[in-house]
Amino acid sequence: MLDANLKTQLKAYLEKVTQPFEIVASLDDSAKSQELLALLKDIVGLTDKITLKTDGSDARRPSFSLNRSGADIGLTFAGIPMGHEFTSLVLALLQVGGHPSKLDAETIEQIKSIEGRFEFETYFSLSCQNCPDVVQALNLMAVLNPNIRNVSIDGALFQEEVERRQIMAVPSIYLNDEVFASGRMEVKEILAKIDTGAANRDAEKMNAKDAFDVLVVGGGPAGAAAAIYAARKGIRTGVAAERFGGQVLDTMAIENFISVQETEGPKLARALEEHVRQYDVDIMDLQRASALIPASGAGGLHEVKFESGASLKAKTVILATGARWREMNVPGEKEYKAKGVCFCPHCDGPLFKGKRVAVIGGGNSGVEAAIDLAGIVSHVTLIEFDDKLRADAVLQKKLASLANVTVIKSALTTEVKGDGQKVTGLVYKDRVTEELKTVELEGIFVQIGLLPNSDWLKGTIELSPRGEIVADARGETSVPGVFAAGDVTTVPYKQIVIAVGEGAKASLSAFDHLIRTT
Repeated sequence: MLDANLKTQLKAYLEKVTQPFEIVASLDDSAKSQELLALLKDIVGLTDKITLKTDGSDARRPSFSLNRSGADIGLTFAGIPMGHEFTSLVLALLQVGGHPSKLDAETIEQIKSIEGRFEFETYFSLSCQNCPDVVQALNLMAVLNPNIRNVSIDGALFQEEVERRQIMAVPSIYLNDEVFASGRMEVKEILAKIDTGAANRDAEKMNAKDAFDVLVVGGGPAGAAAAIYAARKGIRTGVAAERFGGQVLDTMAIENFISVQETEGPKLARALEEHVRQYDVDIMDLQRASALIPASGAGGLHEVKFESGASLKAKTVILATGARWREMNVPGEKEYKAKGVCFCPHCDGPLFKGKRVAVIGGGNSGVEAAIDLAGIVSHVTLIEFDDKLRADAVLQKKLASLANVTVIKSALTTEVKGDGQKVTGLVYKDRVTEELKTVELEGIFVQIGLLPNSDWLKGTIELSPRGEIVADARGETSVPGVFAAGDVTTVPYKQIVIAVGEGAKASLSAFDHLIRTT
């Protein structure tokens, strides 16, 4: 199952296992069960600390649980955790085997103190780059607290279960048999939902903090660069971010970040955060900004308020809140989000195997999505508003070679149709004939660009007609002492490498402002 190189790497990791445990597999006569058995035999063959039993009684087959004598650990994989989930498997083996997590001590204690009964079921796909974060977070919580249990389920392998629960986006999380959340989540985000007092405690801590010299709002590439450049100046620096990594977390392949030939969004996001943590930077997670109150006079303190009820003050502020997927804003879209309306073809594509889908948008991202989906689904309909596709020629050529793709140009999507549970089709208007037409399908992937996360700044700072923060060549905004960088600004070309440079520039400008005004 595992090649020689992977076995060598895994063997080195398994040397960190200090406490013996067993893998209990539940199998049947299927080919997938034999595939899983081969994987598990490879694993136990690399260490004497792990044993294998094949008499499991789990109804989901193939599946396996990790059990340690003297410990009540509820950690199960239903499926074969390869692809993006292989790292989740390795971490689970290490953590059940006694190797400590890198999670900070305060969060570990918070997990251990959770009371109640929490039965999680996490649906993933092997091609989803966001799913491992959820799987790894819940698995770690299950290792640390016997009240928390998690079953990670490969949605593509358990299709009947996925269809019964109408799961059309991953990661999808159920808690105690009820829908808990959908989308990428980390440990602290999950804790915030199940530990109801956590948000208030965090807000109290933030309200008690002294004013920062530089406060960065946002944790994407621009925010990370700004924080590093500020901290290197030896000034008091804080970062308040809704999620560290920002839009990068939703990006699959990155091949144009200079000096890094190829990487993936979540991997780059982790590297950004690790780099920031090398410096004396106060990082505050899960904080969505709600208002900016500019300083009342020169040399005064700016204030940023957050939805959590927290408030922070700073001599200078760098706004780097990034952007989000642009929605179609048509009837039915919100009602069927995660029920057929999706934004990540890499994550959710496998759930539509053998089905009909549409891709909205004819730019690079839309055409790339159509090409990827064509290898999974039965048919792809690409709908483009313009009378021509805007994607690179090489992508258009590849798209044209695919027999199961139909391209409709000069078309405006006007409605998402559904049966109350899931998407059944869409309606579009032919912009040439004005005729309304219906396409029957099961999934819609929206790929029409980004919207700046600047709604909370309206009326406070100058925004462009598109909602972007107006920033000059130095990153200065219309409010003295407030700077901006990255995809939320008017700077053209929304690229990671550009955001990093803009973040560094805004930070240098903020420092220059400080030395001239304080």
